[in-house]
Amino acid sequence: MWHGCRYPATRPFPDPGRPGYAIVMADTISYGDFEKVDIRVGTIVDAQPFPEARKPAFRLWVDFGAPLGVKQSSAQITVHYLCDRLIGRQVLAVVNFPPRQIGPFTSEVLVLGVPDENGAVVLLKPDLKVPDGGRMY
Repeated sequence: MWHGCRYPATRPFPDPGRPGYAIVMADTISYGDFEKVDIRVGTIVDAQPFPEARKPAFRLWVDFGAPLGVKQSSAQITVHYLCDRLIGRQVLAVVNFPPRQIGPFTSEVLVLGVPDENGAVVLLKPDLKVPDGGRMY
């Protein structure tokens, strides 16, 4: 008996015309370009509303362990998440972008997510608990 995974026949693949889905693939990059992007896992240690942001957002503090420590980020993730439920959650983030000023807040890392069927952000996370600071490869 085969127990492979496949998409159920009653559920079609997402419509690429929906918000957040790319119609065409981005430009091809080299493996060297990919290696320049430092994506690490960290644990959210604090999350607060960010009422000063233009779009609904939270201020996040993510612990990446030594030597990176705790970094802050602004994230537009208010559709699917509540601040108190984010604490303790592991996320993936780009840690080597320059800091970006968002209103009165400096965002030091870019927490990663993908769009749901309506374009709202769903956070990326490891399937299993892993050590903070681990680099994606």
